Amino acid sequence: MNSFLSRTLMVCGLLAITIVSTHAQAKMAEGLNVVVTTSDRQAQLMSMVLSMQTLKAHKKKVNMILCGSAGDLALKSTKTAKMKPRDVSPTMLLKKIIKLGAKVEVCPLYLPNAGKDKSELIDGISVANPKQGAADLLNPNFQNLTY
Repeated sequence: MNSFLSRTLMVCGLLAITIVSTHAQAKMAEGLNVVVTTSDRQAQLMSMVLSMQTLKAHKKKVNMILCGSAGDLALKSTKTAKMKPRDVSPTMLLKKIIKLGAKVEVCPLYLPNAGKDKSELIDGISVANPKQGAADLLNPNFQNLTY
């Protein structure tokens, strides 16, 4: 075999191994852990958009924790403005991802420090358990996103 052909075969073999390995890693991810703390509405909406795509297009799980000023999204009384280009708001998408099966929680510090209680939360949102939250974030089968 000439050296060009043997190098070409070696490169093709390495490329095939890389593609198979990358595909296997992507298949292994069970979903996303999304931590939202920002008050920036565009960033909040983007966290919801990526969560929606994870649930719908990729059929993966989403665990979301809202803390700090983003905890306000969990309140029934919060209304956020629609944004272009799809004319949806962070609260609209938050309610949709809950309906699609996302686990959405507020951090345990949010309610007492905001002067709120559980009755003010949107249906389907609960208070996070720190032990479980840490376990979720450390789960190597999930990707972590923070906003």
